[in-house]
Amino acid sequence: MSWTSWMPVLVLLSSLVTALVIFCLPENRHITRGLLNLVGAVIKILLVGVMVIGVEEGMTFEARYTLLPGVDFVLRADGMAMFFAGLSSVLWLFTTLYAIGYLENSPNRSRFFGFFSLCVTSTMGIALAGNLFTFLLFYELLTLSTWPLVVHRGTEKALAAGRTYLMYTLTGGAVLLGGVLWLHGLVGDVDFREGGVLRDMPLALHGQFSLIFAVLIVGLAVKAAMVPLHGWLPLAMVAPAPVSALLHAVAVVKAGAFGIIRVVYDLYGIEFAASLNLLWPLGMMAAITILYASMRALAQSELKKRLAYSTISQVSYIVLGISLFGPIGTIGALVHLLHQGFMKITLFFCAGNYAETLGIHDIKDLDGAGKRMPLTSAAFTLGAFGMIGAPPLAGFISKWFLGVGAVNAGMTWALWVLVASSLLNAAYFLPIVHRLWFRPRRAEGWPKEQQLSQRFETSGWLLWPTVATALTIIGAGVLAGMPFSPLSWAQLVAAREYLL
Repeated sequence: MSWTSWMPVLVLLSSLVTALVIFCLPENRHITRGLLNLVGAVIKILLVGVMVIGVEEGMTFEARYTLLPGVDFVLRADGMAMFFAGLSSVLWLFTTLYAIGYLENSPNRSRFFGFFSLCVTSTMGIALAGNLFTFLLFYELLTLSTWPLVVHRGTEKALAAGRTYLMYTLTGGAVLLGGVLWLHGLVGDVDFREGGVLRDMPLALHGQFSLIFAVLIVGLAVKAAMVPLHGWLPLAMVAPAPVSALLHAVAVVKAGAFGIIRVVYDLYGIEFAASLNLLWPLGMMAAITILYASMRALAQSELKKRLAYSTISQVSYIVLGISLFGPIGTIGALVHLLHQGFMKITLFFCAGNYAETLGIHDIKDLDGAGKRMPLTSAAFTLGAFGMIGAPPLAGFISKWFLGVGAVNAGMTWALWVLVASSLLNAAYFLPIVHRLWFRPRRAEGWPKEQQLSQRFETSGWLLWPTVATALTIIGAGVLAGMPFSPLSWAQLVAAREYLL
């Protein structure tokens, strides 16, 4: 094997080996465990960076192993893979730093960080999967590695949420498996390919391809938390803040959305999917999810649950962009995959900071918290305005391309969905921002404040990752035209998918 064949394998091993070593560490080896996580995260970023540069220059990174006759295990780095892998690797580093501080003095940290690294391994495997079989393998491993994180606290509420999570995700995985087997029975093992691979198949199979598409999308829509398959996500908010951040920004919901992207663009091909009239039902599903989840967010009094329904809505922007048949809508969908990740991880970091420092979980208790925790509250404000789509932040770039894509595709109804959603975003985020900065401080103080009266803001482990991800919300918007920005990479991938 050449060094280019080893690169995708090494990317997986950087977190897999970390996980296996951490599982073997005793609970009192805090420094060793944290150092292992950080070293693994940095190595992964460096490896992914090398592959990003190589893919941009036209290099091929592929590892292929035949497991059974007609079934290959394939890891490959293409433009789409690097998009998701880049997001996963960077956010693993930030979330690791945050989790070290968040779980200080808590029990079972070796178990937590072990499964945490396995979760990242699964996510990177999904990103680098070169065919449906490999994707399915890591997709199910992601379910098994995230369940212990959801139930980490071990309370009755956490265990109940874990059961619901397994019920939804394992059922979705079974449906996805059915679609994969059906397709394999028709055409054998098929690799993901820019521009799609099924478009060259015989016309007689097109009817079955439409049904298989529906089965695959339903299986993936569970993790993407599309209505009505979203019920597990708000319940999973019982998990610790680093887990919530991971679930919403990069791991589970993004795995579902990324799977839909792979099926539409690299399995069917966007033009073939459009010719089978498969895109407009996808767009309708996304529109319903966007509006329904936004309205449900308005009704939530708990901060993390409001953010959860916001995620359900925002991730479906990606699916809506896919349905806007055209490169501009595709650019909007792809860039939102990254932008939403940085915005949402910032918001969940902030929610964790308020909970750990002040004991705040409900929105009504945030009055005046901006003066007590100005940097955290400034980060939350940036995340909120980014989600609304205020210029020049990252969310504005996403929504601009989605809106222009809707107009160019002649789908003006999608433009109005985006407008209505942005107004709803403002309706459920701006009252929180107002409470933080413009309401007087609570007269009775906050539950945990007296314990931390000498500490500015919160622990540095919690604060600086939050500030760093908040700054990326500004940078991704202001520097959108720079080489290797999320927008420029989305434009590169879209050009390849449409074979421009």
